Amino acid sequence: MTEHHLPSELEVSPEAPDRNLALELVRVTEAAAMAAGRWVGRGDKNGADGAAVRAMRTLVHTVSMNGVVVIGEGEKDEAPMLFNGERIGDGTGAEVDIAVDPIDGT
Repeated sequence: MTEHHLPSELEVSPEAPDRNLALELVRVTEAAAMAAGRWVGRGDKNGADGAAVRAMRTLVHTVSMNGVVVIGEGEKDEAPMLFNGERIGDGTGAEVDIAVDPIDGT
């Protein structure tokens, strides 16, 4: 039987993103949605977006990852948080690039 080897650039390292990271990012998304939900019906999309951004940023800094925002909130909205190049995560774990948009369409 022939043994198959992956090229080194395709091998999964111990620091590769895993299922736990995915579930933690679901929690981050959920926190943003819950924060924005408190603003439904108020007619203040900026208030909703600000609440979602703050919730997302607070929780994403607790996730075990060494991340950088590559598509951020700040570029289009001049937001002070979750901007392109911002370091996110707790600095441990996998190195990842993240695209964020706490509320689509704002």
